[in-house]
Amino acid sequence: MDLLRSYWSPAELVTNGLILLHLLGALAVGLLLGYERSYHGRAAGMRTYGLVCLASAALTVVNAYPAMWFGGMWLQGGAQSAAGVGDPTRVIQGIVTGIGFLGAGVIMREGLSIRGLSTAASIWATSAIGIIIGLGFYAVAIAAALLTILVMSLLRPIERLLPHRSVIHLTLVFPRDKAPPPDELRAQVVRHGFEVVDWAFHLANGSGQFECQLVLQGKGDLDPMTLVTALAATDALVEFKLSPSRI
Repeated sequence: MDLLRSYWSPAELVTNGLILLHLLGALAVGLLLGYERSYHGRAAGMRTYGLVCLASAALTVVNAYPAMWFGGMWLQGGAQSAAGVGDPTRVIQGIVTGIGFLGAGVIMREGLSIRGLSTAASIWATSAIGIIIGLGFYAVAIAAALLTILVMSLLRPIERLLPHRSVIHLTLVFPRDKAPPPDELRAQVVRHGFEVVDWAFHLANGSGQFECQLVLQGKGDLDPMTLVTALAATDALVEFKLSPSRI
């Protein structure tokens, strides 16, 4: 019981409070940097940056308090130099490396759309929380878990409400002999409030079809359905696909 009480001792709680302040500061900075990316319609936004910054701070700041690891038993009686006692920092390095590969496995790219960045960041944050629990900082781990849940559940609708720019991927397929000039396509897109920020053209060999891929950017409150309606009414258009390029 004395060992269990040591994890919630006044000194441990003070240390947990100091670490929590670091986590809150890191989360605030991460959200601020992520909003800049989110505003410009990039795949990694507030949730991804916030979680990565929070987890990085957690794994760094716990190393400043080795005397409080494992309820204050890590350095007690020279335990760090005792024979047969492992080094937790090496274990942490292995965990972080392994979780990095796991997070990369959930990131998928479909055309110009990238999915799974926030999920990968949340997996990495979860591993950091598990490490903190293993070191005995339970109060910080509980707070970090709550912050992670809030970031994942509340920030997405908040991101949509904040001023931002939307990026969408438009694919158009025309018969080769009826393909409009690029300037005409650009003008039609501009009339609906979007601008072309990137493009690619492909002439399919043997099919006689001309494919045009455009990356469009516009204000977040623009309704892409007006562009869809206009494209659907185009006689020369064989096929089109409109999808967001960030998830």
